[in-house]
Amino acid sequence: MDQSTNYLDKIAESYSKKPVADEAAYQKKLKVTRQYFDPDMVVLEIGCGTGSTAITHAPYVKHIQAIDLSSKMIEIAQGKADAENVENVVFERSTIDELNVRDQTLDAVLGLSILHLLENKEEVIAKVHKMLKPSGIFVTSTTCLGDSMRFFKYISPIGKFLGLMPLLKVFTTKELESSLTNAGFEIDYQWQPSKGKAVFIVAKKAA
Repeated sequence: MDQSTNYLDKIAESYSKKPVADEAAYQKKLKVTRQYFDPDMVVLEIGCGTGSTAITHAPYVKHIQAIDLSSKMIEIAQGKADAENVENVVFERSTIDELNVRDQTLDAVLGLSILHLLENKEEVIAKVHKMLKPSGIFVTSTTCLGDSMRFFKYISPIGKFLGLMPLLKVFTTKELESSLTNAGFEIDYQWQPSKGKAVFIVAKKAA
């Protein structure tokens, strides 16, 4: 078990009970995402945490596969789905690197609060692009620390080493946009609630 997994397992229970930091922004992101959904869509969520977003979106699509690095997070997510009788979401402990999905088989991929936690962001974005059908969407909400806290790139490795936090990669909004467009996406929608908040993007694969 690496340090990031250990950290996420340790905080899973408290994380599941923590209220959403900005409920209004979260609800807007849900609403915007659903405008792209239809009942026949097959969706993958990477870094699903304790499953709240996947469960909330479940009535609007055909099927959601939701994965997370932490087995404790997945255990809590499955418990929520069972309690609410949600049957079209499958939760699985996995990383996107471990996941085997055929090219051009998904309608949408959700990567919420995850890209800034990845060592290999560009590789993951490229893999998502391959998984999506033409005109498929990649929905992200990403903390771009490079816009206001570039110094954090020196602190993050120390915090990860000490087990105090997961890996946090530092990049700007412009760098995130470039990562998406360089992989073959077009940015269809972009919104940031306020300076310093996560940047919400819906990126579309060219038809």
